[in-house]
Parts: sequence; structure tokens; C-alpha cells
Amino acid sequence: MFRKMLYFTMVFIALTIYTMQRLQVSLPFLVNNYGNDLLYLPLVLGAIEFLIRRLKRDSSFKLSLGFVIFLACAYSIYFEYYLPKANARYTADWIDVILYFVGGIAYFFIGNIKKNSVLEEVL
Repeated sequence: MFRKMLYFTMVFIALTIYTMQRLQVSLPFLVNNYGNDLLYLPLVLGAIEFLIRRLKRDSSFKLSLGFVIFLACAYSIYFEYYLPKANARYTADWIDVILYFVGGIAYFFIGNIKKNSVLEEVL
């Protein structure tokens, strides 16, 4: 239950940031420039894991740490290396790369909290 609430809270935050940016509402620098970069990979990984669980009919399926790192690398290369060279609209930012990895690693560890752990009971 905690994981679902956390996921939908992140979706809500990401959509709020995106909507406010589209409406040209002034946001704090860190939120405007880095908020969605931090949330992006956990949201994508959550969606991938959800789909695989449904397709395999395996409610205990977990993405591996290797896959999480691979996806963080792939998104980093695509969004922070390739796109800035291919389209002037995009800019390369190494902080975004770090945030992709932080978000992915956080997703992995939160997703692998044991059901009976103290953290799970408190949250």
C-alpha cells in the first residue's frame, strides 16, 4: 500500500510541475529545473514493473538492479548526450544524469523493502 501511495504521489507531483511549467507559473529553481528529472526514472520503472507483473501474472516480480542502472544509462545518453546535439531545444546537464541514477537507485531500494521491515510498518 505504501508503494502505491508513494507512486501516485510522485505522479501527482510530476504532473503538477509539468502543468505549472506549461502555464508559465514561476517555480523555485530546483523544482523547475530538476524536480521531474529526479521523478522520471522511478515513474518509468514503476510503469514497466506494473506492466510486466500484469503480463506475467506474477505479483512478486521485481526489476533487477542491473536493469535499473541500464535504463538510467540509456536515458542519460539519450537525453543528455544525443538530444542536445540533435536538437537545439535540449541542453546537456550532468546534474540530470546524477538525478536519473539517484531516482532509479531509490526506486530499486524502496521497491525491495521487505514486507515485515520496520520502515514498512512505520510507513
